[in-house]
Amino acid sequence: MILHGYWRSGTSYRTRIALNLKDLSYEQMPVDLRAGDQRSEVFLALNPQGLVPALEVDGQILTQSPAILEWLEERFPDPPLLPGDAAGRAQVRAMAAVIGCDIHPLNNLRVLKAVQALGGVTNDWAASWIRPGFDALESLVERHGVGWSYGDTPTLVDCYLIPQIYSARRFEVDVSAWPRLADIEARASQHPAFQAAHPDVQPDAD
Repeated sequence: MILHGYWRSGTSYRTRIALNLKDLSYEQMPVDLRAGDQRSEVFLALNPQGLVPALEVDGQILTQSPAILEWLEERFPDPPLLPGDAAGRAQVRAMAAVIGCDIHPLNNLRVLKAVQALGGVTNDWAASWIRPGFDALESLVERHGVGWSYGDTPTLVDCYLIPQIYSARRFEVDVSAWPRLADIEARASQHPAFQAAHPDVQPDAD
């Protein structure tokens, strides 16, 4: 497997976490978003959308992190990142979508650049989407979590949550306002799969 990604990208980060939780070996191919590598002819041949991550595997190019994580779950079901029951799987997917659909897309690099161009303050913009999303997740974790976001083992939700908390800190959002989410972050910081996925330890980190 070859993972084309960027060290600080939330979508690349969540994909690294899932790969590590599945104990899968992969090579990393850095794509420097700040330098515009995602718009290069070479990368656009992999992913015409020009977004990270892209995962090369079995002669295929997989893109969009939700699809990649679902593929990993189907192809390598042990250890599972989704519960065994249909209702539980729907709940985990919904919690992940709070981040993947309603928070992260609005504070990624290209959106922030557009906000800056319009004269907006990017930290305030990002925080305005992070806070209500985290409010909802805090309640959902209280309802469903037992040490992790859902149940007592890491799931798909945690693959999304930990990168979003990392991003929240970059935007100067005080994560202590959500103690359950902060507790999960602390637990993840001691877990080898999450440690190895952290942006600061990636080969292209600066």
